[in-house]
Amino acid sequence: MRAVIQRVDGASVTVGGETVGEIVGEGLCVLVGVTHDDTPAKAAQLARKLWSVRILDGEKSCSDTGAPLLVISQFTLYGDARKGRRPTWNAAAPGEVAEPLVDEVVAALRQLGAHVETGRFGADMKVSLTNDGPFTVLVEV
Repeated sequence: MRAVIQRVDGASVTVGGETVGEIVGEGLCVLVGVTHDDTPAKAAQLARKLWSVRILDGEKSCSDTGAPLLVISQFTLYGDARKGRRPTWNAAAPGEVAEPLVDEVVAALRQLGAHVETGRFGADMKVSLTNDGPFTVLVEV
């Protein structure tokens, strides 16, 4: 699994003009990509990392401050644009594999005590955020 973690001062995701997920104030906006060999164990490991990574103000984590997370599925994190002008998506897991694993990340975060908002899997989403810092980190498990 691969995640792009952005420290934000507010973020939201809309689908068809409707806000489906939103966090206000300090928190993390997380784009999650799934590849073919990912497992529920990797999803749980990623959730623990997201909950405990110390990138908020004062080197604190969401677990320290109770800051919310906006988790959005992003298959394009496994795009490969090294050859030609058109990326390939061969490394991205198909929806029937990826969706339950992204749901697993969200469920594991909630079990840890996190307030989690989400996008809508497979939808044409519009993501809006204020990147604080800017501060963006790539994590792979």
